[in-house]
Amino acid sequence: MEVKARAKYIRIAPKKVRLVANLIKGMDVERALFELAHLRKNAKVCVTKLLNSAIANAEHNFSLKKENLFIKQITADGGPILHRSMARAHGSAAPIRKRTTHLAIVLAEVTPKEVKPGRESKKPVVKSVKKPAVKKEEKITKK
Repeated sequence: MEVKARAKYIRIAPKKVRLVANLIKGMDVERALFELAHLRKNAKVCVTKLLNSAIANAEHNFSLKKENLFIKQITADGGPILHRSMARAHGSAAPIRKRTTHLAIVLAEVTPKEVKPGRESKKPVVKSVKKPAVKKEEKITKK
């Protein structure tokens, strides 16, 4: 079961959000919330809100437990850019690009793998490795 949540038009650059998103990708949600709580990036606020929203969707809409969820996919794509300008010397203007982000997250449920009968008792076979022979140093004799 996959649970999706999306936040659009977030007023922060996608590059800054990707730093936080890539950090928590693949983690279980409890560990991800812990990591986000101790992070010193401003993008953690929007990522935490979206993660909490996805968890609430999973619990309310699909009756999934928070302990069984992990972050399968998280993407931070660029949204529309707000173009502004700032006054510069000699009456000219410099462009300012205020970027926005579309953030999407997909949570999945962890399913324990079933062990086939007879497989649990087998131990891996470790082959012995021979050490290479070390040559003795030849004695140098003086004449």
